[in-house]
Amino acid sequence: MGIEIKESAVSDAAFEEMKGFVSDYLAASVENEDDGGRMRWYPWHSAEYRFNHTLNVVDLAADIARREGADVDVVRVAALFHDIAKLEAEQERHADEGARVAREYLTTRGDYPQSFVDQVTQSVRDHSYQGSLDDVSLETQCLIEADILDKIGANGAVLMLLRMGYESRTHMDAGEMIDRVLERGHDAADRVESDAAESVAHQRLKRVTWFREWLEKEVPGIEERDADTNS
Repeated sequence: MGIEIKESAVSDAAFEEMKGFVSDYLAASVENEDDGGRMRWYPWHSAEYRFNHTLNVVDLAADIARREGADVDVVRVAALFHDIAKLEAEQERHADEGARVAREYLTTRGDYPQSFVDQVTQSVRDHSYQGSLDDVSLETQCLIEADILDKIGANGAVLMLLRMGYESRTHMDAGEMIDRVLERGHDAADRVESDAAESVAHQRLKRVTWFREWLEKEVPGIEERDADTNS
């Protein structure tokens, strides 16, 4: 029996056009605010970081979707739009606003089936869901897992170290900051459901654990400082 090859609903050219739209939308969200935008003093609230995070989530979510048998087109398009309203809407509203923008784009700039548009927008709307992943579609699960995974591992460690500078901390606080990444990583490993996401979570946890051990070996006194902070 031959394997049926499903034709992609979204061409490479169309996806590249979507990426350009999302990038421009994020940049405009910052430019339209006189004060430079909400919490722009943290790097992960800039348009540049938000777009980079988006592309990371696209790659992670698409990989999980392929390995778990989800609809890859739905997942990667939902991942592309999932944070498009992050810089202009309040946190509790950004998923709904992102779904609205995604629906408007897909219905006005392409000839996509209504079922495809509905699946994409539902995944965008549900990507901030904090309950059990058993309650959402497989496509939404892939998106949520990817969104969680991008915040842990080496990428999460770098962001926390950047945060040290914004909070006027010294390098001696690095151990505490990396511990936060490890805690977030353990929480992520407990929450994700798919085998693919669990594999990524444990791999990233291992890398951060190694980095934490290297810090203790190379920065004299950091272990004692951490003990004092936690006592």
